[in-house]
Amino acid sequence: MQLPSEVPYVCQWATPELAADLLAGRISLADDANWALSGAGSRAEYVEWANHVCGMACLKMVLTHRHGTAPPLLELARRSLPYGAYVRDGERIKGLIYAPFVVFVREQFALTAAVHVDIDEHQLPLLLKQHRYFIASVHPSIRQSTAQPPTRGGHLVLVFAADRHCVTFHNPSGDSCASRQQVTISLADFGRFFAGRGIAIA
Repeated sequence: MQLPSEVPYVCQWATPELAADLLAGRISLADDANWALSGAGSRAEYVEWANHVCGMACLKMVLTHRHGTAPPLLELARRSLPYGAYVRDGERIKGLIYAPFVVFVREQFALTAAVHVDIDEHQLPLLLKQHRYFIASVHPSIRQSTAQPPTRGGHLVLVFAADRHCVTFHNPSGDSCASRQQVTISLADFGRFFAGRGIAIA
């Protein structure tokens, strides 16, 4: 399996090294001293949004791979709001919403993107031959590839290579180097977490 060169990694949290402690509840987002690197205007904005921007982390990886640079995560999120990529429901933030996101990346970054649904992991190798990247909906427990997830979906990872044996991706919420950057697992293992939907970017 040939991998695209140097697809950069972006964590959805400002300090990737804190991921394990954040996920375990040993610290809170408010403890992340690097919050301003996210592009948040305040610590409170970072706390509100940081757990919702896995899709924007995937987008930032794509933009940086293509152009060498990209806006901060919270700037991307703010710019997507007029398109409806995220929707507020009281205190909750709903998103990433795929169809508005496709319009957002086309109009803001001239990216050709398309929503794919009702697919399975065995279709990913062909999809990755036709497109450069695939933002895939997976269960967040994919950071432990031997886990048995209770459901599929709920989190987004950037897939950039696949063949009939395995798939390689970056996980914006990985809790270690091994679980976040250039993670390669079997198609069968990926399928346990994969919700059968996502966004392909040419």
